[in-house]
Amino acid sequence: MQSQNELRNILQRIDHRGYPAYKDTRGAYEFPGYVFSIDHVQGDPFAAPSKVSIHIRGKAAGFPENLWKEKCRRVALQDYLLRQFGKSLEKVSFQAKGSGKSGLMAVSRPGQEVLERSACEIDSQTGDIVLRMEIGFPANGRSINAGELEKICFKFLPESVRKALFYKALNAGEVQAVCDLSEDQQYIRKQLKELGLAAFVANGAILPRESGISGRPMKNAVVFQSPKSLEVTMELPHHGSITGMGIKNGITLVVGGGYHGKSTLLKALETGVYNHIPGDGREYVITDDTAMKIRAEDGRSIRDVDISMFIHDLPNGKDTVSFYTEDASGSTSQAANVVESMEAGTKVFLIDEDTSATNFMIRDELMQRVVHRDAEPIVPFIDRVEELYQSYGISTILVAGSSGSYFHKADCIIQMNRYEPVEITEFAKEQAKQFPLPEQKIEEAKAPDFARRVKPDKMIKEDNRLKIKTMGRDGISVNKETIDVRYVEQLMDGEQLASLGYLLKYANQHLFDGRKTLQEVTESLYEIMEKKGMAAICEGSYLPCGLAKPRKQEIFACINRYRRLGL
Repeated sequence: MQSQNELRNILQRIDHRGYPAYKDTRGAYEFPGYVFSIDHVQGDPFAAPSKVSIHIRGKAAGFPENLWKEKCRRVALQDYLLRQFGKSLEKVSFQAKGSGKSGLMAVSRPGQEVLERSACEIDSQTGDIVLRMEIGFPANGRSINAGELEKICFKFLPESVRKALFYKALNAGEVQAVCDLSEDQQYIRKQLKELGLAAFVANGAILPRESGISGRPMKNAVVFQSPKSLEVTMELPHHGSITGMGIKNGITLVVGGGYHGKSTLLKALETGVYNHIPGDGREYVITDDTAMKIRAEDGRSIRDVDISMFIHDLPNGKDTVSFYTEDASGSTSQAANVVESMEAGTKVFLIDEDTSATNFMIRDELMQRVVHRDAEPIVPFIDRVEELYQSYGISTILVAGSSGSYFHKADCIIQMNRYEPVEITEFAKEQAKQFPLPEQKIEEAKAPDFARRVKPDKMIKEDNRLKIKTMGRDGISVNKETIDVRYVEQLMDGEQLASLGYLLKYANQHLFDGRKTLQEVTESLYEIMEKKGMAAICEGSYLPCGLAKPRKQEIFACINRYRRLGL
């Protein structure tokens, strides 16, 4: 390790030279209280910025052990430090001048959800902190401007580090509250299983968002208040007593007029698989962490998926036990999404009729009279929803605004009225008696086959210089082959997509061998991340700063949508 003065000497030596001379700065330098490491130097002022990291010993950082020893508290603290550091950087980014990306100082910008990120990691044994970020090394044209980089390294960066990464510089009460909230959220998540709940929505929660492109809470929104009949009270470790709506396992129907808050409630439940930051309004909206949003996805590829419990006896004789298509219809895509989610271990389906294939969800009595069941290869979801719960333990929370047929199947019916939930189960069941479902006998489905084995993509297997790019939250490009994940709606951050790209590459080179099942591969990937961290899946000389951990369900979804894999 070199001293900070040696870095200054290197910068003075290479000043005004060609830009490649910046590579001489690679290495670790000791600054007061921390180590500054230049891990990767950009090749050009217009290229992707240089990758650097800050390393602080746990004792020097000074955070009490109770803030980081438990995983849920550690992840919350990492997220908090990252946000504080990001706020400080905003004030100094591009203060150093030059061409291209000169002067850029950037770190991950988290949304409302708390995710594990490579940008900030705390060692669970020592409390050591590593923060990873990007810096645009300054240049005039393509000549080094070392004086401007000196400002960054010796003025701007040290100020941000001191303000955001040392316990003594932060509001101790605020830090404590952030970690305590995470422990309360984790407690509720455990209580869901003990109380037989699929989800919990606290009284006082703010579910509407500021806009369609903002995750922040809407100002002056109607606060959530549970119907008395559905209220559940818990004693949290730090918050104390909390009361809210408990959605029991089983079949829950959410109904109501347009713009009354049905989809807003469902969206809150979708994101409730993650913890949220203080002030979000959904801090205590907690959903079973395996829950999966199910929707139609016209045009997606499906490979070797057993959709026979929903679709069989196709007129063209196509096999639905090992179904394959490069261009799925709405019904076949939604059937595949259901079965793939079952394979991924999902215990709660979240469904909105607005994004569902109508013929997959229901067939009304008139249609059944005109088109006899023998001529219809689709067994609609309504005919399997009870079986999914009774035989597989999978609950369903369904938003419906046009069809009342699910009143007959639901265990609980909630009407959203001007964003206020009202339980109407008894009333709706009574009304439904006047509109009986047609009598029919549906044979119980054979359990889907989850023994799919994955063969590698030879292009990835043999190419160590693989190019992985993300397209926001829409897709992942692997050497120009796009994996479309637009409709995997619980991917909340582009950094999760970046992680999925690395996971796919790692699995191709180490796990996809044609013998391991998709379930075994995904379990292995997740276990590697849990035990060794995200660095284990990158296998490079440094860990990229822009990665966020996805759930198992999203790993499954990504692999299922990669057209080049052999399944």
